[in-house]
Amino acid sequence: MSLADDRRALHRIPELDCDLPETMAYLEKALSGLRCALSSPCKSALCAYFDFGAPRAIAFRSDADALPITERSGVPFASVHPGRMHACGHDGHMAILLELGRRLNGWRKLERNVLLVFQPAEETTGGARKICESGIFERCGVEAVFGLHLWPGLPAGTVASRRLEMMSRSCELTAEFTGRSAHIARAEEGIDALDAAVLFYRRVRELVDSLPPQVYRLCRFGRMESGTVRNALSGHARLEGSLRAFQDEVFFDLLEGIRAIGRDVQAETGCGVAVTNSDGYPAVINPPELYDYIRVDCGIEFEELPRPVMITEDFSWYQKHLPGLFFFLGTGPSPALHADDFNFDEAVLSRGADLFESIARRYGGRSVCWNE
Repeated sequence: MSLADDRRALHRIPELDCDLPETMAYLEKALSGLRCALSSPCKSALCAYFDFGAPRAIAFRSDADALPITERSGVPFASVHPGRMHACGHDGHMAILLELGRRLNGWRKLERNVLLVFQPAEETTGGARKICESGIFERCGVEAVFGLHLWPGLPAGTVASRRLEMMSRSCELTAEFTGRSAHIARAEEGIDALDAAVLFYRRVRELVDSLPPQVYRLCRFGRMESGTVRNALSGHARLEGSLRAFQDEVFFDLLEGIRAIGRDVQAETGCGVAVTNSDGYPAVINPPELYDYIRVDCGIEFEELPRPVMITEDFSWYQKHLPGLFFFLGTGPSPALHADDFNFDEAVLSRGADLFESIARRYGGRSVCWNE
């Protein structure tokens, strides 16, 4: 099987969250003939362990879930599951790891054993965290983990990364305002929830904008609902948005500041204000020591990203657990991630497999290994 064959076969059978029976069956069949031990450390996860007799190991990760999107790419290998699509490139990530496994199968000696991790629920509940909690890394003696993501806009086949901040921490924010509706001709008898929501929104923007420009952060609200008719004060309003930052202290200081604004608006307007947030994912922070080791000591070439991005990735859970390094693999001028017409030039996948193979071969101080 080629990289393109794997990618297309997996693209046809997109599945969601932790419900991945067809995907896991395909991966298991593809790996079963290789010289590796297969295990499932948690639901809808598959790991392949290549034992080279080394005392320690490194890991490579791919996400395996898709998105609840109706595909409109027009490709001949489009999704056969209505309302589901690999619109974020996870089919390509899996193909890269399968190719890495086939290449590893031809090597007799490496300085580190290798664990391939196919995880569920990157798009939803953070399957990476469940992998970490399973103990698989400890059982296999893993000392570092590597991952990548296909990236539209970056030149096709270009590999890029960044020391320290790469992808943001995030959470979903919801603010609800409970007032008392009244006819606008008797506005003094009501409590205007829309007015309170607007006041809250403006103050949150002022808070976020008050930080220095070199502090990467974002807080925006993309949805607002309020009121029922034009000639009555709104008795209820709701704002939905997202908070993103890189340093935990910045993120949590902003979150507490937003909650404080909610309390102030409630006291000033008499409108009930409830601010809630999801847990979200931590930030992807590449450790400088591992970054420099891979780039300088191992001699692996890749581009330096000029700035971090405000998109999130649950690879960050691995980095909370052990040293981890994340890369982008450019797909050129392809459609955007999560678009219903997302597609890419499959030729870039070999560059991802080459990157991972180079890390596996050179990690541990030896740049030349022995083939069978």
